[in-house]
Amino acid sequence: MRALIQRVSRAAVHVDDDLVSEIGHGLLVLVGVHQKDGEWEAHRTAEKIAHLRVFSDDAGQMNLSVIDIGAEVLVVSQFTLYADTRRGRRPSFVDAASPEVAEPLVRALAERLSGLGIQTATGVFGAHMDVELTNDGPVTLLIESAAGRPAD
Repeated sequence: MRALIQRVSRAAVHVDDDLVSEIGHGLLVLVGVHQKDGEWEAHRTAEKIAHLRVFSDDAGQMNLSVIDIGAEVLVVSQFTLYADTRRGRRPSFVDAASPEVAEPLVRALAERLSGLGIQTATGVFGAHMDVELTNDGPVTLLIESAAGRPAD
């Protein structure tokens, strides 16, 4: 599982010009699911996101997590995070999970974040979404939990 995390001052998702989700200060998390991922990767990735220290403390150091400051998280499925662009000009998505595998795992990740007490919003799985964000910093990080291998 791959999660591209952006610290934001705000983020929103629109589908067909309708606002479906929005958050204020927090994290926008774009999630890609590998075809071999399972519940373990979803829960481990959620734990990593929840405790990742990317918010500044009083000394200006990135020492605080989304839990520490009561920030929000917006989770958006993004299968293109598993694009393979090594050959040719058209990306290959053979490593991305099928929608039947990916959707419940993205949902499990969001539910785990909510279970940790984090206000969590989501995009609409499989929809063409317009994602707006104001990146704070900018801070953008990639975390990865390969199937069967922990994300340290």
